[in-house]
Amino acid sequence: MTLPVQANPARPGGDTTTTKTGANAFSMPSANLSFDKRLDFSVGNSFFRNPWIAAPATTDARDGLGPLFNTNACQSCHIKDGRGHPPAFAGDNAVSMLVRLSVPAAETEQHRAYLRTLGVVPHPVYGGQLQDMSIPGAVPEGRVNIHYTTETVRFDDGSTVELRRPHLLIDNPGYGEPGAQLMTSARIAPPMIGLGLLEAIRESDLLVREDPDDENNDGIRGHANRVWDNAQEATVIGRFGWKAGQPNLRQQNAGAFAGDMGLTSGLAPADDCTSAQRCEHYPDGGKPEVSDDILDSVTFYSQHLAVPARRHLDDPNVQAGKQLFLALGCAGCHTPSYTTGEHESPALSGQRIYPYTDLLLHDMGEDLADNRPEFSASGREWRTPPLWGLGYTGEVAGESARYLHDGRARTLLEAVLWHGGEAAAARNRVLSASAGEREQLIAFLESL
Repeated sequence: MTLPVQANPARPGGDTTTTKTGANAFSMPSANLSFDKRLDFSVGNSFFRNPWIAAPATTDARDGLGPLFNTNACQSCHIKDGRGHPPAFAGDNAVSMLVRLSVPAAETEQHRAYLRTLGVVPHPVYGGQLQDMSIPGAVPEGRVNIHYTTETVRFDDGSTVELRRPHLLIDNPGYGEPGAQLMTSARIAPPMIGLGLLEAIRESDLLVREDPDDENNDGIRGHANRVWDNAQEATVIGRFGWKAGQPNLRQQNAGAFAGDMGLTSGLAPADDCTSAQRCEHYPDGGKPEVSDDILDSVTFYSQHLAVPARRHLDDPNVQAGKQLFLALGCAGCHTPSYTTGEHESPALSGQRIYPYTDLLLHDMGEDLADNRPEFSASGREWRTPPLWGLGYTGEVAGESARYLHDGRARTLLEAVLWHGGEAAAARNRVLSASAGEREQLIAFLESL
């Protein structure tokens, strides 16, 4: 007889939930891991945190960096396993933010193949993402330059909030002008917590929420991204990345090794260098540079970073904010809860979880659009980000805490006010809410 899974919103990751607080709240292993699996977690943690170096080197376990890259360690982007942030000032390094690149697809066999397996057509010279660092002797692709203009949003009660609209430039292009057809998408690194639990949600539990034609007339038209699985050599649903462009964590990690650090693996045998950049003239760490064992270790680590326990659930403001969250319609995309299915890791299987996401794509309006399609995601669509852990973001990230895909929002209220498209009706209800109700909504979000 199978016992029912107990619902406990205070433990958003089920039995995996950690009670750790403070700056390291996002860096703890799943609480239900056995001792030997905690050792595996520690091994993966070492490969996630420690830097890779250029080849040749005295160590062959971590060499082969570049020649073009964004960072030399995973932890440099996912700061304390949390979210990244855009450059803080002109000339600041964009370590925890990257810029995706592509060009419009033409009706050619090569471009159709790109769209099927990559979801985009890479720039013929600059590839699929801007790599702003390089090993000695190589030329970086350019430098990220973001500046902001401000605009004021007024609530019905007369109070105002200033929003920042980002404007992206690429300075000092290292391989010539990229041309007018270049499409860009600036993205900060997302937090790492609970990823294995999201991987363990049954596909059927996600697809049942698809409603691309809005048949229920609620204004929400979510649909799953359909992406390429390198191992299966087949199209499957996407779950990870800002546009759900990756099917699972192993492929997500392999893609990050290749794109962010110039490190190849069996699952991603090519880095982001193009023939125009002549990367073959620089030494590498052997092919593949990331062994299957290392990729397995990092994947295990990324699957088992625990979600911290919720706080202040009994606070009247939090309880009122939850009811407002539901009444506003936010749960139409930010689905509160699931029970995970069978996963290769028993620790992640059969858990009642509270991620507040449907992992589907939604049109978020023109203000948030990057106008860069990715597989079946349009240039206005984004995957619903999980909300669990929001209340710990300030503790983990400190003053650099930023929100939304490009880090434009400095506060949770700013993030809400950027919502458009399918979320426009909910946003307009927030504009009509009283100051007290807005405080209650933020109190609820900060309790997650």
